[in-house]
Amino acid sequence: MSGQAPEISSDVALVPRDLAPGVARLPRRRRSRHRPAWEEPPSRVGAVVKFVVLAGVVLAVVFPLWTVIVTSLSTQAETIRVGGLVTVPGELTLNAYRQILSGGIVTRAALVSTGVTAVGTLLSTVVSVLAAFGLSRPSSLWHRPILFVFLITMFFGAGMIPTYLLVSGLGLINSYWALILPGAVSAFNVLILRNFFMGIDNAILDAARIDGAGDWRILGAIVLPMSRAVTAVVALFYGVGYWNAFFNAILYINDNAKWPLQLVLRSYVLQGVTLPGSGVGQVDVASGAVTGLPIKMAVMVLAIVPILVVYPFVQRHFTKGVIFGAIKG
Repeated sequence: MSGQAPEISSDVALVPRDLAPGVARLPRRRRSRHRPAWEEPPSRVGAVVKFVVLAGVVLAVVFPLWTVIVTSLSTQAETIRVGGLVTVPGELTLNAYRQILSGGIVTRAALVSTGVTAVGTLLSTVVSVLAAFGLSRPSSLWHRPILFVFLITMFFGAGMIPTYLLVSGLGLINSYWALILPGAVSAFNVLILRNFFMGIDNAILDAARIDGAGDWRILGAIVLPMSRAVTAVVALFYGVGYWNAFFNAILYINDNAKWPLQLVLRSYVLQGVTLPGSGVGQVDVASGAVTGLPIKMAVMVLAIVPILVVYPFVQRHFTKGVIFGAIKG
């Protein structure tokens, strides 16, 4: 009808009143953001808050490490003068490191920890990759019951005494394998690898099978190269676990010559025990001190340094590997 005003579509842009006096102003449409809010540049206040929080976190991590290193490089007289840990460097010396490395106990324990960590990490990573690849294939035999067994072990355990009886029955007491086999496979790590393997496009695997590749060829030539990040993260988990483990040594190792470094560190720091042949007693007696704080901190530094050296090479895969392994697709 000629007497009616033309309809205005909701998609028409807003028209100013001075250009069209007879047209009512339309409600302003909200602009859709192309990226989430946490990806937007922070405001000045937000940047300052982030800097303060991150600086506090870095200080909380670096300051204890700095204190341990400085104390390990200080003399016994310096620790007695300050009454404990040294934060401001004074007279520095390497006598604590010379002392613990010249005795033999700490050096042998470091070699034991290095060997157990290397062999255990390799064995655990290989077994976890094979188990995860088998459980990720729907056509594999009994993969659902086996997966259910893996899930049960995450919530229920046999206990200390049955595990000790099993290790003893296998003849592993006072054996290095007792430090590796009881915790060789982690169900959590297997599930991380399995979820990542299930996210690989089946078309790639089917194309490899059409070309005549078997399961071993597919795993070695296709799956593992595509899963370097998550495999590196799982290997890091296993490596840190083996390096820091000491409870299995307490249960299964009776010969202190086979003790790992963490158990020797525990005897120095927590119990204050000086092991025979470590060469520490001579320094304590000569200085007149009951406990050698630089010796304890030096052993602690030797236990920390290997992880600090290895972690930067794996750190770039850490976030990517955990996220890809935890989310399918």
